[in-house]
Amino acid sequence: MNNLYKAIFAACIAFGGIATHAAAHEEHAAVAQPALADGEIKKVDKDARKLTIKHGELTNLNMPAMTMVFRVKDPAMLDKAREGDKVRVAIEKVDGALTVTTLELAK
Repeated sequence: MNNLYKAIFAACIAFGGIATHAAAHEEHAAVAQPALADGEIKKVDKDARKLTIKHGELTNLNMPAMTMVFRVKDPAMLDKAREGDKVRVAIEKVDGALTVTTLELAK
């Protein structure tokens, strides 16, 4: 019986390391990008680095369609956006603020 306990203990030591190693890599799983929502640029404020966008539903934020002011992740987005442009946007919370992380002109 003693040998059985020793064998179980040895197996736990040997295979426990594998489980720990696998668990350590779970946090490195790919993060899905939020779906792009349709929108229209209502205002570009380069000084404040913000866009006012009339957007469709933001499913990743459980937010219905509305018009809101958003920060932009990359100030270069402000150079390619014009009032009245139809766009596709991804919006996420970044440091607690709703932020445009992807901006594409609609085709």
